[in-house]
Amino acid sequence: MNSKIPVTVLGATGVVGQRFVRRLASHPLFKIQYLAASERSSGKRYFEACAWRLEGEPYGGFGPRVMVPGEPDQAFSPVVFSALDSGPASELEPQFAKAGALVFSNASAFRMAREVPLLIPEVNPEHLGLIELQRRHHGWKGAILCNPNCTATVLAMALAPLEKTFGIEAVMMTSMQAVSGAGYPGVASLDILGNVVPFIRNEEEKVEEEIPKLLGLLGPEGIELAKLGVSALCHRVPVLEGHTEAVSVKLKGSPTPDQVREAMRSWRPEPQALNLPSAPAVPIHLHLTEDRPQVRRDVEVDGGMSVHVGRVRACPLFGIKFSLLGHNTERGAAGGSILNAELAHAKGLLG
Repeated sequence: MNSKIPVTVLGATGVVGQRFVRRLASHPLFKIQYLAASERSSGKRYFEACAWRLEGEPYGGFGPRVMVPGEPDQAFSPVVFSALDSGPASELEPQFAKAGALVFSNASAFRMAREVPLLIPEVNPEHLGLIELQRRHHGWKGAILCNPNCTATVLAMALAPLEKTFGIEAVMMTSMQAVSGAGYPGVASLDILGNVVPFIRNEEEKVEEEIPKLLGLLGPEGIELAKLGVSALCHRVPVLEGHTEAVSVKLKGSPTPDQVREAMRSWRPEPQALNLPSAPAVPIHLHLTEDRPQVRRDVEVDGGMSVHVGRVRACPLFGIKFSLLGHNTERGAAGGSILNAELAHAKGLLG
């Protein structure tokens, strides 16, 4: 490709913002035009404003880049990746969309808005059709496209082939979530070391609310929510990266564990068919040994963009149960948003 599409990163100094910068530094389609910051950081060089927390080249090679205010008249690009918290996102993301940018958001502010795609390219690429509804509704030239909650993202990746093949009636999910999901510095060490915290504010509600939209069908007035029951129990555990989920699912037709494994193994969704740059060749790695998946062994496979399923077996209450693992800050955050933008590009939405 002769020229790359210029992009802006909002919230570039945070941990998710840093992951955007690291991924975009060598991306084949996108190039960073602006690193945007809060008022206290704008005007500083990136290395002055940001305490780099990741492996690899510090600051993704952008350390000397001067940061600009996170406003459309100062930091406009046709593509905006937002790592903002929900408060600032609710104010700034619509401003960029109104100015004509496609905003790929990690915040929860607009996830459940009727006209906003809650997007996982493997799960619901057709939900990009909401963009035209959104533009008509707001009179915008651009649009907002949201990542789901990271826990819901991992769960939906495993449920999508089951919904497509069999249909889902009910899901029970218990999560064991990495401390990185709380941001930096996150949970105090004296609260999490040697401990399990059985409460993450709003997390269970987000999973239960978002899964029906993620698995729903695009209709003329928005998404028709999937008709399934979802119950989530969420826990914080002393793991750096990676959310592990214990899942029980009631499927239509009472398929066997072997049939469920085959549905997951043979799943080849659209991003893989399109060979999008960030799409893992195999979206679900199916483990057959009884002690996998494991965070330390599996979570970084494919740059954290695939999910891992193991211990698929019969459940005496729901029919099927399995263990599930996914990378919360890559698949569930920065990497997922970049894949969303790659899909939009493949569909001709970036001009």
